[in-house]
Amino acid sequence: MIANLRVGLSLLVTVVLMACGAPQEKAPADVGGLAQALISLDPTVDPAEAARAAEISYNYSLVLRRDYNVTDSALMHNAKVNQGRRPRGLCWHWADDLQTRLRQEEFETLDMHRAIANHDTILIEHSTVVMSARGGKMREGIVLDPWRYGGYLFWSPVLEDSRYNWEERHVVQAGRKR
Repeated sequence: MIANLRVGLSLLVTVVLMACGAPQEKAPADVGGLAQALISLDPTVDPAEAARAAEISYNYSLVLRRDYNVTDSALMHNAKVNQGRRPRGLCWHWADDLQTRLRQEEFETLDMHRAIANHDTILIEHSTVVMSARGGKMREGIVLDPWRYGGYLFWSPVLEDSRYNWEERHVVQAGRKR
């Protein structure tokens, strides 16, 4: 009985991982659309900064894809990282590295926030970077998520991201310390 249960569970895990394991197809980059979305956040956003942030977000995500040796879906790559077969590529690695790169630009009209989703569910917790106008709230910003499609940048206004309910990382972490 236990052996049959193990075989059945192994088969189920294999099927799920195979379904999640197909490499992502490269989506067409919409650098101009992201730049425009950043500009639209507030009249004070410098169009040149928005264009630079958009270009870096797309291009650096691809650099990280190469550096992390991503050949599968995000979930399958996570499994490889957790098994020690890849050194980096969990969502928080992507977020840390993208945020570090964007900070090098010392933007004057844009701010970065860190966001977490699924921290209070049985689902896998997810971390990302959110960009807002200087002084803006995280919920008013744009999600920059290079993990979701394995290095092909996903972006969306925070409130329009139907896949995740984003919360500010510092608020989530403060709640954990209690």
